[in-house]
Parts: sequence; structure tokens; C-alpha cells
Amino acid sequence: MGKYPNKINKIRTFALSLVFLGIFIMYIGIFLKKHPYLMLILMILGFLSVIASAVVYIWIGMLSVKAVQVICPSCGKVTKILGKADICMHCNEALTLDKSLEGKDFEEAFHRKQ
Repeated sequence: MGKYPNKINKIRTFALSLVFLGIFIMYIGIFLKKHPYLMLILMILGFLSVIASAVVYIWIGMLSVKAVQVICPSCGKVTKILGKADICMHCNEALTLDKSLEGKDFEEAFHRKQ
């Protein structure tokens, strides 16, 4: 079994990267004070990236509330499953709620809707 990220953690990582990307874009804008329109555009793009991050965090927070909580049979800790198959947040054990997927090796294709 390869190492796949948990769906919730994968989306949280994307949101965090949006924050850093936005701050980096705004930081570049600081150095372009001689070009006020370019600086303004970079500041707006960076700000929109940070706002998009907040939207993604709100969205994944709402999804996380709806996720099914299960106890991982491998590590015994409570984890959340989004969809029919996911990975334990703590030990990366493949978990499923679908009886037809039990015993199969976890694949990235399980993340997608059929």
C-alpha cells in the first residue's frame, strides 16, 4: 500500500498553501513600489488568494462535520471518513464503508466518484 493523504488533510494542506501563496504574491508587490498599478494588482491577487483559503477552510470544516467517525482497527484512534473509502488520519491505514472494497489495496481512484 502506498502512502495516500487523508481527504480532509489534503484539502487543508491546499488551503494552507493558498495562504502562503497569497502572502508571497503580496510580498513581491511590496518590491514594485515604482509601479503602483502592478503593485496594486499583486496586492489584490494575494488578498484574493488568502480569502479563497478562508473559503476552502470553511468548506472543509462543514464537510468535516458531516464526515463519518470511525475507530481505526489498526491504531485504535478515532478518524473521519469522507466518501466510501479513505485513509486513517493517524496511521494511514486504508478504511472503507463499502463492503465491496474490503480487503482490496487502497487506490487513489477510490477518491473519485464513479
